[in-house]
Amino acid sequence: MPLRRLSIIALTAVLAASATTHTAAAAEGRPVKLAYGALGANFNQNLDALDYRELREAKAGWVRGFFPMPATDQGDPAAHFAIRTITQAAGRGHDTILSLKFPYDRASFPAPGSARMAAELARLDRVLPTVLNKVDIITIGNEPFIESLPAERDARLNEFYETVARHVIDYRRRHCGADCRTVLYMGALNRLDLPDRRTPAAERWMTFVRETPEIEGVDIHPHVPSPQAVQPFLDYILPRMRPQQTFLVTEFSLVHHWKQHLSDTVSTKFAQQYGFAPDTQVWQVIKAAIDKPFSERKWDDFLTSSPWFTSQAGFLRDQMKLYRSTGRLAVATYAFKQDDAMVEDFGPDKTPWLLNSVYAAYTVQPRGTMSGRGYWLDDFRALQRR
Repeated sequence: MPLRRLSIIALTAVLAASATTHTAAAAEGRPVKLAYGALGANFNQNLDALDYRELREAKAGWVRGFFPMPATDQGDPAAHFAIRTITQAAGRGHDTILSLKFPYDRASFPAPGSARMAAELARLDRVLPTVLNKVDIITIGNEPFIESLPAERDARLNEFYETVARHVIDYRRRHCGADCRTVLYMGALNRLDLPDRRTPAAERWMTFVRETPEIEGVDIHPHVPSPQAVQPFLDYILPRMRPQQTFLVTEFSLVHHWKQHLSDTVSTKFAQQYGFAPDTQVWQVIKAAIDKPFSERKWDDFLTSSPWFTSQAGFLRDQMKLYRSTGRLAVATYAFKQDDAMVEDFGPDKTPWLLNSVYAAYTVQPRGTMSGRGYWLDDFRALQRR
């Protein structure tokens, strides 16, 4: 399947371009110690699905997930699967990113100085000792402009996250010291390709990132309808950071493009080969794979017979080339494994996150106790720099 094979020449060109930019940045006097240009495995809320054999097979060095801060109220955060898994991965030699998720999409932000804010900061005081000097990167926030009430995506959002960030910075200074292994980013910004998302609150967010010395940079989540929609993210954040700051891309995908094609009719060739009716739609094939997982060959045949997919088959390679070409990419992490929320009640209106995954755990037959391979595995492996 030629669409899945990145030639040695093409990969060499990608890495050479990144190395040239990296060298140029150093020549300009910009520290680049955090510009790893790495590609890692993102698990979001599903760190309990981490399988070290799959990480080895994919050659993944970096691991990322998030911890929902309200879970602190349910017991010792060190025992929570997200923190337990990420610190164990760090102990086994993996580089690690943990995003602290503050879900305020159903309640107002606590006001600085309030009892509710004091309770939120007390949560941090329970979480931070479990991860500082263990994980490499803490991202303060997951998706603030989504995990908030629409009416409060203004200065109230900024005040909350700035208060949290200052508390984390102070705690790290007092308890981890100047040589603390863990560095801090603010995250993450979404849909900067849309002008109405470049709000005064987003501008203030970037001002805080730029003017706070202890913050290494910002995280972005370019889930977009086309590859061209990613450049506006970089055009927005890079001029608004200090020259030595770097950025994270802990989530990125073409999920909005995939969703536009769920009601397309599958190719005649695929339908005939695998016994589907000629008017079968894309979402119905995906649902069939969820109900009875396909062989790896059948899943690949489905995707590679679909023009809406093959036209974007180079997405992962092209995006890493773009991010690395800036010389300021710290780490990008890509969706590593399908999870149960992706396949629940799948239909034509479902957001098809499952098409992003390196491992197709729910749509491809397992290999013993290991997940079925997804379409993106070959490119993910080829793009590793370790």
